[in-house]
Amino acid sequence: MLQKLTSSWPMLWQEFALFARLVKIEHSVFALPFAYIGLFLAASGWPGWGPFIFLSVAMVAVRSFAMAVNRLADVQYDLKNPRTQDRPLVTGEISPSKAWIMTLTAAVVFVLACAGLNTLCLYLSPLALVWSGLYSYSKRVTWLSHFWLGSVLGLAPLGGWLAYSPTFTLPAVLFFLGVTFWVAGFDILYACQDVRFDREVGLKSMPVRFGIQEALLLSTFSHVNASLFFLIAGWAAGLSWIYILVWLAVSIVLLWEHTLVAADDLDQLDLAFFTLNGIIAVVLCAGVLADIFGPL
Repeated sequence: MLQKLTSSWPMLWQEFALFARLVKIEHSVFALPFAYIGLFLAASGWPGWGPFIFLSVAMVAVRSFAMAVNRLADVQYDLKNPRTQDRPLVTGEISPSKAWIMTLTAAVVFVLACAGLNTLCLYLSPLALVWSGLYSYSKRVTWLSHFWLGSVLGLAPLGGWLAYSPTFTLPAVLFFLGVTFWVAGFDILYACQDVRFDREVGLKSMPVRFGIQEALLLSTFSHVNASLFFLIAGWAAGLSWIYILVWLAVSIVLLWEHTLVAADDLDQLDLAFFTLNGIIAVVLCAGVLADIFGPL
């Protein structure tokens, strides 16, 4: 029995690696730091290992669930889009049935992790799953889908706060709004590269609805709003000049991001979308922690 179990480990690891690739698990860096912002602000310091671990597991699980649903819902489009030909569901490296099993497993892990936090988180967990899963279909009906995605990731600081203190507060809501506009802004940028394909297959986005030039302006507008909400959220949470300096640095990076992309030049899109926004999430979280615990 032990020998059989041991021999199956390589196969199980391979399946996990494929699922991790399917959901781009490394992109958890976009949401996880904001969950920690909510958690540490609610606790006014170290929240303890229990909330920290359960929240970490819940965030990775729900993001994996949402991304897997998105991949499964969009496989018919990914099969036709030249940009998405290396995705595991397209290449056949992972079957839809296995992907669904792993997706449902991620959902169960999320609910169990929420149960480990508190009763409110447990009660809200099905709503979070439904809201994050439905985003994948919003692109069929509205060009405001970028803001739907933003609100899904915006649940991170709100969920982080509720993980420690099951009450809705102004700072948590303001960080929710900041993340919503931040994600919507860079998702609009990301959608610019697929505007021709999306038009052909009938998917909706701001670049499709308004054109790339106008979409870039709307992305900038969204990030201006994100910066303002992050500033007001810090004020509402009682953070000091340490956070203000970090907020200023983050705002400068957001501004720089928009100098890298133009309607006739999307070559720097990966830098603007992946690298800079990953940095923004981590740096803003570090600023909150430095403010709470004092400069290291």
